[in-house]
Amino acid sequence: MSGRAHERARVSCFGPLCRDKYADTRERLKTEARRILRDSGLNRLCSDELLPPKLRALLLRAFGLDVDTTCRIYPRCFFGGTDIHIGPRTFINIGCFFDNTAAIHIGADCSLGMGVLLCTSSHDIGEHNCRAGAVRGAPVVVEDGCWIGANSILLPGVTVHGGCVVAAGSVVVHDCDADGLYAGNPAKRVRDLEV
Repeated sequence: MSGRAHERARVSCFGPLCRDKYADTRERLKTEARRILRDSGLNRLCSDELLPPKLRALLLRAFGLDVDTTCRIYPRCFFGGTDIHIGPRTFINIGCFFDNTAAIHIGADCSLGMGVLLCTSSHDIGEHNCRAGAVRGAPVVVEDGCWIGANSILLPGVTVHGGCVVAAGSVVVHDCDADGLYAGNPAKRVRDLEV
């Protein structure tokens, strides 16, 4: 039997999926291995308190994040992926959480207080037996010159426009117009800031 005939016979006897029944398993293992390496680097090595902020920025770049080398990123931050841009001279305080189901863009000269959560994922409301339905993501954007106060939460799809201040503990559910002070849950514009 020729090689082609043998291949046809094998496919017809065992079905087309038999050619490589472990392909799906191998892909899942590769994906899991990449996640483990990313988490080990991004969320262990890069969050170490002994690492200077400038070196942390360089390591984050090595792991695939678009991080300017002039920014300062402090320890114990969590990065859920690599689709993250952090602009020049931006300050990221200790313990910030970058969800990264969708893109995160932080502009130049921004300051994020400790424990800020940039949440890019949510769920559709599901059936009665499982209310957390399908996962969906939307990007979070913080434009140039913004200050996000400690323990603030930015929810999926929001843009904090240039020159804004978000008060500590605020929950941003809608876009923030430029040069305003926002506070509360949900965050509302409290006052205009000088331009």
